[in-house]
Amino acid sequence: MTHHFTSRLAVRTEDGMNTAEYAVGTVGACGFAGILYKLLTSDFGQNVLESVFDKVITLLPF
Repeated sequence: MTHHFTSRLAVRTEDGMNTAEYAVGTVGACGFAGILYKLLTSDFGQNVLESVFDKVITLLPF
């Protein structure tokens, strides 16, 4: 009986790791999205987006 209990504890200690890894990944993705948002809504970001779209439009065949 003791062996069964300790083997369940050994397996159970890793259960929370997935949740922690997802939380760290989510926080990292939110941080990156915030930086990207601030960059693209600035004057510099608007100029970069405008120039990229202008170049793409000139490449289109119509």
